[in-house]
Amino acid sequence: MIYILEDDAGIQKLIMYTLAKEGMENRGFDKPSDFYDALDKTIPNLILLDIMLPQEDGLSILKKLKNDVRYKDIPVIMITAKSSEYDKVLGLDEGADDYVAKPFGIMELVARVNAVLRRTKNNRKSDDFHYRDLYVSQSQRVVKVKGENINLTKKEFDILVLLLSRPGICFTRDEIINQVWGYEFEDSSRTVDVHIRTLRFKLKDAGEYIETVRGVGYKMGEIKNDK
Repeated sequence: MIYILEDDAGIQKLIMYTLAKEGMENRGFDKPSDFYDALDKTIPNLILLDIMLPQEDGLSILKKLKNDVRYKDIPVIMITAKSSEYDKVLGLDEGADDYVAKPFGIMELVARVNAVLRRTKNNRKSDDFHYRDLYVSQSQRVVKVKGENINLTKKEFDILVLLLSRPGICFTRDEIINQVWGYEFEDSSRTVDVHIRTLRFKLKDAGEYIETVRGVGYKMGEIKNDK
């Protein structure tokens, strides 16, 4: 799946049509808010990201993606009308994998998409986590314990993925708030504790895998990801 965040309807439709003809499943978005909603449900294989957008500029979105443990490994190609060396370097410095300036040849874009996908395929981590009898798939948003499906809320799921992303590393309550909610609010620590409590309860025996670091936060023991 390829996500295209481009507010120019004509360009977005052309990219979507061409990628589909090349056998690449894709979705187009003209607003960052819609893009974020989709990202919460399915992790794409690649993102085509315009810089000049309503609501929020592409460089800000790119920075958020690369600072979020859930999305930092998604390859990103920047698409923009800006062609100055400064903008190109800025995008690449923020973690973009490639950069295409408008106007561009559509088949050149397809070639760049294929090149980035090939380059990142072997390096990209699986989005599946396996730990003892606990299985989590980020892209399908599936959680299983001993083969039994476990229904989690969005926040519970995101907390579990965050803990599994860095096994053995303790996340403070503030870090969990910043990564999962994206902002702080009154009584944040209690909110994290309540979500951890319900998460452990829903995971049944597997809830014991989430360890409390007294006075600091929470962590998950070491896991092995299937390659």
